[in-house]
Amino acid sequence: MEKKNANGTQSNRDLVALVFKGVGLAMAVATIVLNILGTLSVNTAISLLSIGLLCVAIAELDS
Repeated sequence: MEKKNANGTQSNRDLVALVFKGVGLAMAVATIVLNILGTLSVNTAISLLSIGLLCVAIAELDS
């Protein structure tokens, strides 16, 4: 269920959590696409997935 403040809008905290989850998903998708295209090195893949995992972890720690 969507949490709303007194004005009927989502709080900034909810918006930040949504952004972090979106970045995490985007990093996973980027890793898959770059791997399919054959332009992804192992070091780059680990870096992208680490950034994505960190963003998802930050979003979940806040909730």
